[in-house]
Formats: sequence, structure tokens, C-alpha cells
Amino acid sequence: MYDFVYTSQSSKVIFGAGTLARVEEEVHALGAQKSLILCTPEQEGQALEVSHLLGPLSAGVFAEAKMHVPIETARRARDHARSVGADCAVAIGGGSTIGLGKAIALESGLPIIAIPTTYAGSEMTPIYGLTEAGLKRTGRDLRVLPKTVIYDPMLSLSLPLALSFVSGLNAIAHAAEGLYARDGNPVMSLMAEDGIRALAAGMRGIRDAPESLSARSDCLYGAWMCGSVLGHVGMALHHKLCHTLGGSFNLPHAETHAVVLPHALAYNSAAAPEAMLRIARALGRESAALGVFDLGRDLGIPSGLRDIGMQESDLDRACEIALSNPYWNPRPIESEPLRSLLQDAWIGREPRE
Repeated sequence: MYDFVYTSQSSKVIFGAGTLARVEEEVHALGAQKSLILCTPEQEGQALEVSHLLGPLSAGVFAEAKMHVPIETARRARDHARSVGADCAVAIGGGSTIGLGKAIALESGLPIIAIPTTYAGSEMTPIYGLTEAGLKRTGRDLRVLPKTVIYDPMLSLSLPLALSFVSGLNAIAHAAEGLYARDGNPVMSLMAEDGIRALAAGMRGIRDAPESLSARSDCLYGAWMCGSVLGHVGMALHHKLCHTLGGSFNLPHAETHAVVLPHALAYNSAAAPEAMLRIARALGRESAALGVFDLGRDLGIPSGLRDIGMQESDLDRACEIALSNPYWNPRPIESEPLRSLLQDAWIGREPRE
């Protein structure tokens, strides 16, 4: 018997190869006159292409997006948007760039058009994150939900394989935790399972044929599904740990998700058996935790926190921070098993259910 509340969140989604060409049309649809294009320094070339497509609708490029959205960068971007008279932000890139757009929108209400080039899925959520004084705080506010999302698989063809894979596992984490969320519902569960399936298949396809537009399209579709789950329901232990490790120890966002996820699933496996069955089924495996771990290993991505810059001496502090303000979780979050989880994730050993 079902017992749930489902509240829809609306974004316009444009999906297909070559849809970047529709960006001018979508700016007009918002009634905007000056669009500030956001990106990281590495993606300035793509941002300049967007600026060219927009012509007189472009207010220029702000190429300073950074991982975990430092508060100082967010403030500079907000001030710059005001100074150029921007009435819209176009964010092209991954979670760092889209997160910067959200930081601007949080204060100004500026509408966002998101053009994702990775598979993280943050473009489908009203969740924002800001890092200040070594601590990352997150929140939900519908003002930061992009009004329009343009999914063009051609834009991810240049995404390096390693980034494609960790980005996809980041998105799988959203769906996996959505399956045992306290406020989950049948609609999100369907999207979560299908998103995991599409991303796993797509990443394996990219591994075998990096130029496959079909595989890239599968990954973007999966990112859309998984990101939608993140946007509609709450997250649990895995996301708390990743926010702690990323914000306080400056670990790379997607890589941290990829490393921690199998261990977080193992921690929760006995408390959320139905969710684990659905995750395993989507992966074509018998175990959710081992299925995710083996997928990462098959794709050749790092398996341990020590491989992505975490010092073993910082694990105790990470455990303390995670325990200080824990998210809801299907299994109680306790110090000793949590510290053991972090040790396993640091070493990169197989998850222990």
C-alpha cells in the first residue's frame, strides 16, 4: 500500500543532438535581453560559442566557476552580473558552473538556462551549495532551479573518459539515495531505477566507443532522470559524507561521490533492502554495493579516497564533521561504523555489507 506526497517541479527540457543552436530562442522565451554566460576557465571556448550564438543577447562570459562554489567566487559573479545589466544567466558546463548560476539566482532571482556538458544532474535540482571558511552548506530554494535545460549530447563528446565516468557515478548516487529517501515516492523510484540503468549502459558504451553519440545520449538521459530524483526527494548518509569531504578537505566532487557510494550503500544495505534490489537490478548485478564498486573498477576510475587527495590523518575529523549535523538516514549514523566506512573508502577495498 502506497503512502506518499509527490510535488512536481517544472523545468523546460530540450533534448537532442544539435539543440545548443536553440539557446537564442530560449533566451527570447524567457523575455531576457542580456545573458551572462558562465563557465570554468577550461570551458571558456564553449562559452564563447554560446556568446556568439546569442549575439546582441550576450552580456559576455564570466569564466571563473570553481568546484564547491566558494562564497568569494559567488560574490564576484553576482557583482559582475549586476555591472553588465544581466537579466539571465546561461551556465554551460558541469556542477561547478551550474552551481555558480544557482548562487547568482539565490540572491537576485535571475533565471538560469543550464547547458550541462557532464552527467552530474544538478541542473534538475533546486539544491544549491556554497563553501565558506572550509565548510560547505547546502539548501533548497526554487529560485535556483533552472528554467530551461538544454541537453545536447554533442557537447559531451569532448568530455574526457575519466570525467565522464566519475560524473556518471555521481548521478547514480543521486538516484540510489532517492530509492531509500524518507520522502520517496513511486514516481521517483521509477525514474531512479531507469536513470541508473541508462547511465550504467551508457558509460559502458562510452568505454567501448568513446565517440558514440548514442552512448553519450544514454548518459545524458540518465543524468536527467537521476538529477530529477535529487531535485524532488531528500538525500542521506552518502551525500552528507561527500559534502563533508568535498567542502572541508577540498576533494574533487564527482570523484568523491564515485569512491564513497559503494561503501554508503553497504552501510545501508540491511536497512533498505527494496532499494538495494532495484539498484542491483538496474546494474545487472546481485549486490547494489558490489555492483557499483565493480562498475567503477571496470571503468578504471579511482577506488580509494587516498587516490584523490585525502590524508588518512583527516579521517577522524571528517567523521566528526559528518556526525555533527547528520542527514536523515535509513540506518542510524553511529561513530564506530561510520569511521570504519571512511577507512574502507580511504583504502579502496571492496565494500562490506
